Amino acid sequence: MRVGYYQFDCVFGEVKRNLDQVSQALSNVSADLLVLPEFLSSGYQFISKQEVLDLAEPVPDGPTTQRLMEIARARNMVLVGGLAERARDHVYNSAVAVGPNGLIGCYRKTHLFFEETLFFAPGDTGFHVWDIGQARIGVMVCFDWFYPEAARTLALKGADILCHPSNLVLPYCPDGMVTRCLENRVFSITANRIGAEERGGKKSLTFIGSSEVVTPCGQVLERALRDKEALAVVEIDPAEARKKSLNPYNDLLADRRPALYQAS
Repeated sequence: MRVGYYQFDCVFGEVKRNLDQVSQALSNVSADLLVLPEFLSSGYQFISKQEVLDLAEPVPDGPTTQRLMEIARARNMVLVGGLAERARDHVYNSAVAVGPNGLIGCYRKTHLFFEETLFFAPGDTGFHVWDIGQARIGVMVCFDWFYPEAARTLALKGADILCHPSNLVLPYCPDGMVTRCLENRVFSITANRIGAEERGGKKSLTFIGSSEVVTPCGQVLERALRDKEALAVVEIDPAEARKKSLNPYNDLLADRRPALYQAS
């Protein structure tokens, strides 16, 4: 199976321009699964709730999901990417998974980071796993990685690959995802962005790049630079994620003792 990521610098508020850039970058790509960043079409540093409402889109009828479905059909691949989702009276930090046949699913970010808490409703979808034929994928968004429960829940539900759209500014995630993969014996694909945003008199946010593909054994198959656009595709065998045994005596998931994990 061929999987990968596209890391780039989007321009805040320029939805069509950003989607055109993604479309152009993927126009000759051959992959089964490709992950794109969080807020890939809108940019990240919002300065008001009205601005969020203006840039948020319905799923699947908004321009971002529609364009991603168009690309997925043309390239015969599955795409996972993030956007601001408008649903009734709420706006969510969401990620969609789309394929050649249309929308596969939508995940709403569970653990909001920093000023996201001012503008977005906490996600209410929970964690889901979708079978895309060659593999089962689960989605988590950016700061979700900081909570081991997110990756573990997806692993317990049968995910082979964690798809992880991100706009990372903290330095820890690239190495942290190695641990998430090891402790769950899953693959992960983190797609981050590059560049910086400084809007409305706020402190500048610099995105750390370093998108990566990590194996169930913690091997980093591909990691992008911190400040360069990058598109990478690597070959994996999803079956490796279904082998949870470390040795003849230890199985990572079967050996769990949930009754003893309860907080007092």
